Amino acid sequence: MLDSHPHHVQAEPESRPSGINPAPRPNKSRLIAIVAVLVAVGIAVGGILLRRQQESEVAKWTADLAVPIVATVTPTRGVTGQQISLPGDIEAWFEAPIYARVSGYLKAWHFDFGAHVEKGQLLAEIDAPDLDAQLAAAKARLVSAQAQVNVRDAERNFAETTYARWRDSPKGVVSQQETEAKKAEFGSADARYKASLAEANVNQSQVDQLTALEAFKRIVAPFDGIVTSRTTDVGALINAGSGASAGPQLFRVADVHEMRVFVQVPQEQSSSMRAGLTAEVTLPQYPDKTFKAVVWTTSEAINKTARTLLVELHADNADNLLQPGTFAQVRFNLADNPGMLKIPTSALIFRENGPQLAILGPGDKVELRSIKLGRNLGTEFEVLAGLTGSDVVINSPPDSLSQGETVRVAKDATPPPAHEAEVR
Repeated sequence: MLDSHPHHVQAEPESRPSGINPAPRPNKSRLIAIVAVLVAVGIAVGGILLRRQQESEVAKWTADLAVPIVATVTPTRGVTGQQISLPGDIEAWFEAPIYARVSGYLKAWHFDFGAHVEKGQLLAEIDAPDLDAQLAAAKARLVSAQAQVNVRDAERNFAETTYARWRDSPKGVVSQQETEAKKAEFGSADARYKASLAEANVNQSQVDQLTALEAFKRIVAPFDGIVTSRTTDVGALINAGSGASAGPQLFRVADVHEMRVFVQVPQEQSSSMRAGLTAEVTLPQYPDKTFKAVVWTTSEAINKTARTLLVELHADNADNLLQPGTFAQVRFNLADNPGMLKIPTSALIFRENGPQLAILGPGDKVELRSIKLGRNLGTEFEVLAGLTGSDVVINSPPDSLSQGETVRVAKDATPPPAHEAEVR
C-alpha cells in the first residue's frame, strides 16, 4: 500500500560561484518613507512661499482699497423739451352778468340757459308801469314848458320891437327916460323867455332820460355768445341795479369763441414765463384730448400771499368743448436753452456751504466747488455758475469726501486679489 501522506521534497539550493558573497536587497518601506518626507517638506516650503505672496497681495490690495474709488461724469449742454405742468382755470373770452336797469315785473323771457344768442337779440322784457307814468308826466311838463316858451318868446319879440322904435325915433320925439324904460322892458321880457327856455330844456332832458330808461325794459344780449345762466321768471319782481340791495342777476352771457386760461405760476418758475410760449391743456372730462394754448400776457407782479405770477393764455374754442369755469391741467413747453450746462442730481453735494460739486483735478485730487443751481429738471439740474463744460465731475461722491483728497477713477481701480475674488 502506498503511503497516504505525501513526501516533502526539499529543493536543492542553486549552486553559486565560489568566493562571491550575495548583494543585500534594498528596504522598500524605508525608501517610501524618505520620499514622503521630501514631498512633505516641499509642500510645506511651497505653502509658506505662496502664503507670503498672498499676504503681500492682500496688503497691497488693502492699501489700494483705502483710496476712494469714484465714477465720473462730464457736464452736458442743452436743455430742450422741458415742460412744467400746473393747474389752471378756464374762463370765457367775455362774460357779463345782466341786471335790470329799471324796476318792474318780468313780462317775458325768450332764451333759456344754453341758448346761443347774437348781439342785440332780445332776451327778456320788463313791464314797468311806474316808469311809464313818470315818462307821461315828464312829457306833459315838457309840452307846458314849450308853450310857456312860445308865450315868452312873443313877449320878448314885442318888447324888442317897441324898444327898437323908441330907440330909432328922431331926436326930441321921445324922451330919453322913456327910451330907457322900453329897453328895460325888453330886457325883462328877454330874461323871462330865457328862463322859460331853460325850464323847457330841463323837462326835455327828463323826457330823454326816461325814454332811455324805457329802452331798458328790453333786455338784450351785449355780444354774441351763450346764455350760461337764467335766474328769473315771468311775473318776478325786478329791482333795478346790482348788489345786495338790488335784485339778483337776470341772465349771464359768455362769449366762448376763444377762451382765456389763467394759471398761477410759482415764483421760482416765473422767469420762464413769457408771451408766445406754447402750452398743452388737458381736461378731466376729455382725457383723450389735448388743446393748444399760447401765453398772451402775465401780471408782471408776484402775488405777496401766494408768491405766484398770474399768467393768461388764449385757446381757440371752435368746437365749443372748452367751457367757462373748467379746471384744467396746463403743460407749458419751456423755451430751449442750448448753452445751459446740466449735471445729474446724484452728483450734488449739500453741505453748510450750499450746493457743491466734487471736481476731479490734476493728480486725481478732489476740488470741492460751490455752484449756483438753476431749474430742477427731474434727474438733472441746471448749473448757472461755477462749472465749465471741460470739468470732470465725480458722480455719487462719498459723504466723507474732502478737499484735496486723492481718489481713484472706477475704470482705473485695481481688482481684488484672485483668492479674495474666489472667496466673494
